[in-house]
Amino acid sequence: MALLGTMIKTLLAALLALAVLVLPAGAATFSMKRGLNLDQWVTWPTEDKWGDRQAILPYPEWRKFLREDDLKALKDAGLDFLRMPVDPSPFLSDRTAALRDDLYASVLDSARMINRAGLKVIVDLHLIPAGGNRKIGMGQVMDDPAVFDAYAEVVRNMAKTLAREDPKQVALELMNEPIVDCDANGTNLWPDRQRKLFAAARASATRLTLILTGGCYSNAESLARIDPGTIADDNIIWSFHSYDPFLLTHQGATWAGDFIQHVTGLPYPLTAVPKARLDMTLDTIRDRIRAEAPWTRQSGLLAYLDEQVATMDSPEKLAAVMDAPFRTVEAWATANGVKPQDITLGEFGMIRKEYGNGFVMPPAYRAAYVRDMIARAEAHGFSWSVWSYGGAFGVVNAFDGEKAEPDVMDVIRQLPR
Repeated sequence: MALLGTMIKTLLAALLALAVLVLPAGAATFSMKRGLNLDQWVTWPTEDKWGDRQAILPYPEWRKFLREDDLKALKDAGLDFLRMPVDPSPFLSDRTAALRDDLYASVLDSARMINRAGLKVIVDLHLIPAGGNRKIGMGQVMDDPAVFDAYAEVVRNMAKTLAREDPKQVALELMNEPIVDCDANGTNLWPDRQRKLFAAARASATRLTLILTGGCYSNAESLARIDPGTIADDNIIWSFHSYDPFLLTHQGATWAGDFIQHVTGLPYPLTAVPKARLDMTLDTIRDRIRAEAPWTRQSGLLAYLDEQVATMDSPEKLAAVMDAPFRTVEAWATANGVKPQDITLGEFGMIRKEYGNGFVMPPAYRAAYVRDMIARAEAHGFSWSVWSYGGAFGVVNAFDGEKAEPDVMDVIRQLPR
């Protein structure tokens, strides 16, 4: 009998192993199609004020400005989810020690507020660089093992905070745009770090869908370097971001390097205006580089401008630039058995106006770009979320209480449902 029992157990184990091999992989519990990124900071309180309840709560800060009716308007526009950036830095600061539980509770309340408006929500842990009396940011988390461990504890606690929510309504993104593995030396540090964050989150929330990504600003090429087989979990959505072509989407952004801040006035697409007019705009940009950039950088910046323009100066070239991230992700997904519905274009968009800059991107260009990116995402079966509700890329609000032009939101409203 003992031998028979052993044989039965062996047979059952073999059948179970066979079932695992032949059954299709499960999909993520959380699903979404069309979304928008909410604002992160509006007034940017410095870290010395984070211990002040009035300054830091409710959290995230958009809670001080948006009401449920504002969120319901997004639902009415045809969106089904919001990506809610949450800056983890206050959770890592000694200034908030007495308010830490209140911060987590406020994030939970914010997620529930979005759900009450009829929208699903991704709670997006959205690190930014340190600065402005802010001691801890992306650099410190990535460069200091002790700070990374503290960040992993924030991930664990945030997952615990959300663990009892309906997993069809709430998901957690472990880190936005990790700035790692971008160097020419070809480092591959992010996969191991992401697995540690995944383990921290899953230890606290077994049912919650987790949003994972590639390194180096969550670009498509970095996602393609991730082996999803190293994370044995089907309840995952994979994210990538694309702002290609950067020359057009980030015009005038002073925080995006020493080149793009000199670039304004380019149309989308470049062929939207007569060539003579485009040439005049390019000459103006060249003059600005010569007048404002350090002389040691001028020749390089001028050459880079010409190089970038040459990659998108025809409809065919522009299409190739914009298609490339989607094709990269699609090839990775096919090779690894990842379903299109478990992939999201987490961020895309076109700048409206850099704060303090007089140039405002014509709304027709922004609308055309967003329409083209949405078409690409949906053709591949990917969900998407536009960046963002307000601020420099705002599609609803602008700065200082102003409203953005309605053109981008009109594109979303006009999508077939």
